[in-house]
Amino acid sequence: MKIQLENISPDVRSSFRLLHNPKLNDLFFWHFHPEYELVYIEGANGTRHVGEHISAFEESDLVFIGSNIPHLNFDYGIQTAYKKEVLHIKESFKNKVFNEIPELSEIFRLFERSQHGIAFKGETKATVGHKLKALYGLPPFQQFLEVLHIFEILSESQEFVLLHEQPVFNKYNKKQQERLRRVYAHIDENYQRKIEVDEIASLCNLGKEAFCRYFKKATVSTFVSFLNQYRISQAKRLLLMGQHIGETGYDCGFDSLSYFNRIFKKVTGENPSSFIRKHKN
Repeated sequence: MKIQLENISPDVRSSFRLLHNPKLNDLFFWHFHPEYELVYIEGANGTRHVGEHISAFEESDLVFIGSNIPHLNFDYGIQTAYKKEVLHIKESFKNKVFNEIPELSEIFRLFERSQHGIAFKGETKATVGHKLKALYGLPPFQQFLEVLHIFEILSESQEFVLLHEQPVFNKYNKKQQERLRRVYAHIDENYQRKIEVDEIASLCNLGKEAFCRYFKKATVSTFVSFLNQYRISQAKRLLLMGQHIGETGYDCGFDSLSYFNRIFKKVTGENPSSFIRKHKN
């Protein structure tokens, strides 16, 4: 499976496209599209992979993704029941409407900021999640008004984190994107065992040193750091499901408990025991 340039057509008689409970949890769908995407998922723990950012989310997630930022479907690998809402807005709508109407200037700035990737939390996440679920089935004009209200709420909220320090622009050609997709897919399929850099370099038809330079330039991270970050995101998901710390470490590719604890603290700022205690309260 190659990286997908997803072609998205707005609904007939609508300025946007709403997907109600799309199910892609069995598909590793690394893709990008020119449309802006607001995605809400509820009822599951999963992995948030947007651009170079990888982290775990718990119970629900609300993320606003800018134009052409590669991302993985948020429900990938989820085996429990969940709900999901996806809203796509055309780039031209942002420029022709939000940029031209003074009263919508804050929403335009929100769209500009979305090139960092934005994860919303707290009351904002709960309120907007509820509104997104209620969009389905509304008459077109009511949907339009509610979508504007949703983006008004998001534009005024301070309950968010940026997923990248700098805005993300998809500067790689299709061949380079496909190479990254192969790396990500290989990590996803094999993170539970030892993965050598030579192995990944060969997958990309590059020498070891050339691959390391390429990967650092593409992700602003060394391969080992990226792999450890991915493993820890999976470990957090397993720990939240109640799996034992030692078992989790080995299941996520760490060959010793002490090394797992050290990397977990390096990535998250706390050890696994503290992470579990915090999320049990």
